[in-house]
Amino acid sequence: MLQSDVQEFVATLANVEQEENYGYTFFFIGDDHQHGFVTIADSDNEYDNVSNLARDGVFRINIGVSRKTFKNLFPDYESQTYDYSVLNTFLPHPDYAKQNFICILNPSGDHVDSTKQYIREAHANATTRYQHKTKP
Repeated sequence: MLQSDVQEFVATLANVEQEENYGYTFFFIGDDHQHGFVTIADSDNEYDNVSNLARDGVFRINIGVSRKTFKNLFPDYESQTYDYSVLNTFLPHPDYAKQNFICILNPSGDHVDSTKQYIREAHANATTRYQHKTKP
């Protein structure tokens, strides 16, 4: 799965806004940009270099999943250590795991479908939060 494939997939989901900033591509529900659900990083910076994104073609997808999904994937995440530079492996996000964000570098094989599933889940969760906030 290429970075462009991820961007095209996310763009097919309803009510998605995209913004590029700080070397990241952010995806939000709604035009207020308060309900982010996916971020793509394709370069290291002074605040985020644990994934070694300086490698040719390497990118990281950050996905905000439900608490249940996060706990199912990483029941003991706080007591584990992770290599955030490994490709095609779901990991707790290096900075936003406590907000139930997971990440994966360059998903391929079976992880392409799983990545899409998690993105759909994140989109649904963000849509629910957005609708709750904007409800009259």
